[in-house]
Amino acid sequence: MSARTRVTRSAEETFRLAEEMASGFKGTEVVLMSGELGAGKTVFAKGLAAGAGVADPDRVCSPSFTLINIYEGRYRVFHIDLYRLDREADILDLGWEDLLGQGIVVVEWAEKLPFALDGIRVRIETGAGDERKITVVPQKG
Repeated sequence: MSARTRVTRSAEETFRLAEEMASGFKGTEVVLMSGELGAGKTVFAKGLAAGAGVADPDRVCSPSFTLINIYEGRYRVFHIDLYRLDREADILDLGWEDLLGQGIVVVEWAEKLPFALDGIRVRIETGAGDERKITVVPQKG
């Protein structure tokens, strides 16, 4: 269960890395993303959606105001953004238990989760220009 780190040098490379990762998914994965504002979490989510068979990944956008966007593909993708949620109760009220196992759950700003959730952890760090250091820690068990 060792972490893997890759450096991408464009949004396209970040997208392709995520797409490749999701192409091997079984359809019930949880992806917990963290990284500063503008690091590329939504680009990574678009790539995950493409790998999950979403026909138009360009439609994937950060659900900052809607909180959860749902995309249909080979697998359903639940895209969650916790950026605007500061209260633990608001995060708990999202209905997590209903989503798990029903598709791929992708969480931006996962560091805000007030409870333990097992999943694939993705940390995106910015570098010079469009360079991104992406560390993926596989799900336990």
